[in-house]
Amino acid sequence: MLDPLEITKQLISLPSITPKDEGCQKLLMQHLQPLGFSIEALPFNDVNNFWARRGHKGPVLAFAGHTDVVPTGPAEQWSSPPFQPTIRNGYLYGRGAADMKSNLAAMLVACERFIQQYPNHSGSIAWLITSDEEGNAIDGTAKVIQHLQQRKELIDWCIVGEPSSSIQLGDTLKIGRRGSLSGHLTIYGKQGHIAYPQLADNPIHQAMPLLTELTHIRWDEGNIYFEPTCFQISNIQAGTGASNVIPGQLQVDFNFRYSPELTAQQLQNKLEIVLQKHKIQYDVAWRHSGLPFLTQKGELVQASCRAIKKITGIQPTLSTNGGTSDGRFIAPTGSQVVELGLCNRTIHQIDECVAVADIEKLALIYQHILEQLLQR
Repeated sequence: MLDPLEITKQLISLPSITPKDEGCQKLLMQHLQPLGFSIEALPFNDVNNFWARRGHKGPVLAFAGHTDVVPTGPAEQWSSPPFQPTIRNGYLYGRGAADMKSNLAAMLVACERFIQQYPNHSGSIAWLITSDEEGNAIDGTAKVIQHLQQRKELIDWCIVGEPSSSIQLGDTLKIGRRGSLSGHLTIYGKQGHIAYPQLADNPIHQAMPLLTELTHIRWDEGNIYFEPTCFQISNIQAGTGASNVIPGQLQVDFNFRYSPELTAQQLQNKLEIVLQKHKIQYDVAWRHSGLPFLTQKGELVQASCRAIKKITGIQPTLSTNGGTSDGRFIAPTGSQVVELGLCNRTIHQIDECVAVADIEKLALIYQHILEQLLQR
């Protein structure tokens, strides 16, 4: 029998900084194949992906996740080497411990246990794994979904193993995500000597009232499932490097995390109206990286809540908060999608860690979901 802790340690020891996989997927496939999964490697450009399926009939319950991790930051600031899995005081430390190598190990162990108990289960179990979730997310899950759609292979239920829990395992079940719309705004002025502002046009001064207005707009009111749309500025750049030069342009990066109450096009139109009101010369380039989605309280949500309650005693909060995930590529196909995983308190941080005991509990939660939906 596989040990979820040992599998997690093996995965953490592989330095799979996005989009590199460094053998993580090979390790998973080596364990899935003896369980009866047909495995299809689907590399696109420099991204490794695979699709594995056990069974030929529906419904299909898929586990989705990623083997890539974010960079470690200064390794010397870690209490132990980031790719050397280390246990201290009941916690497992290492890059990817929470996001999301422990979750992958729990999925694998849950499948092994379920298949041994129910070798003739109904429907199909599938895995959709990428090494490009933390990066551009162009050649990963999105491409695999396109590949599956071309041959009319559908996912009925999908569990994305992102670290969804906040304070303790199972306290939050993600049933959707906000949309993500990013913009790069360039405001043009006229460069000049700082002592002669009458001969220049300072784009920084132009931008200040504009950006203040944008940050105070109430874009929508959200709804019962989604918080109001949020506008945030992530970067502002201007200047020539000299303290006595008025710059000729200013650049602003911003993002909308938006609810279904507005479309991406409506947000673009609203922002353009504000820009034009300020009578500035500008260009804005848009990048839309995900539609909002919501999974209603159907079979998957109900099974997930029951499994969490059984294993942890917690009734989870249903949430759509947080950043984007690869669920945004899967939900538009009609699949019911939830995100269910370990605690996210330390993800992307120095000394990322998870409680060792939670890895086994998560495997039991996944196993109980399988039993509810696919037990013959």
